[in-house]
Amino acid sequence: MLTRPRILIAEDEAPMRERLLSQLAAVWPEAEVVAAAENGNDAWDAFLEHEPAVAFLDIRMPGLTGLEVAARIGDGAHIVFVTAYDQYALEAFEAGAADYLLKPLEAERLARTVARLKNKLSEPPADLGSLLSQLKAVVQPQVERLKWIKATVGRQIKLINVEDVLFFQSDTKYTRVVLSDFEALIRVPLKDLLAGLDPDRFWQIHRGTVVRVDAIVAAERIDAERLQVTVKGSNEKLPVSRAFAHLFRV
Repeated sequence: MLTRPRILIAEDEAPMRERLLSQLAAVWPEAEVVAAAENGNDAWDAFLEHEPAVAFLDIRMPGLTGLEVAARIGDGAHIVFVTAYDQYALEAFEAGAADYLLKPLEAERLARTVARLKNKLSEPPADLGSLLSQLKAVVQPQVERLKWIKATVGRQIKLINVEDVLFFQSDTKYTRVVLSDFEALIRVPLKDLLAGLDPDRFWQIHRGTVVRVDAIVAAERIDAERLQVTVKGSNEKLPVSRAFAHLFRV
């Protein structure tokens, strides 16, 4: 029995999202839409939860952009960008391995995209690193990175420099902010913090954990499939989920 391909949709405009859902149901009825996210943060969270085979990503969304979500997905799924950008951006798409859909969506164009995806599903997803670098220069807005975090520690409100944080970790409705000499709980979900963190300086290694790269001492193999990370200034062992094991391949 063939497995139904799982699809993730990320589009912040409700009419466009509903149109894509409706058209996909018509041209690819055997596919299963596992999540329809309204922003990039939820899209990334949904990807980690469902591990879909295909992701339709709007380029410009609140929180993480479609390009940032695609960069985090890497070769974990086949990517289709949904865009309203001009010819200069489209030339980069044409030269790259990803497919794209222009807004407003046309059923005929979507049908061609689905036909291509069906042929690609038997192959590993393409590495979009080069394409994403080109597109960043064309369409990526300048992101203001998070520098400070306000946190309540006892009776004090501390202003924490992000560069001093060893790691962030989800804790039910809160996020643990762990430094070498103390830790705090903040009411900001980890997925919302991600958009403000520099991905070159902070790596997500698990759905619930983000580590400052230069704080990592080593990645230790537990068995054939599992890794854990140690960081300076902490005795905790932080598990690395399968989706992020590629960060430590040599």
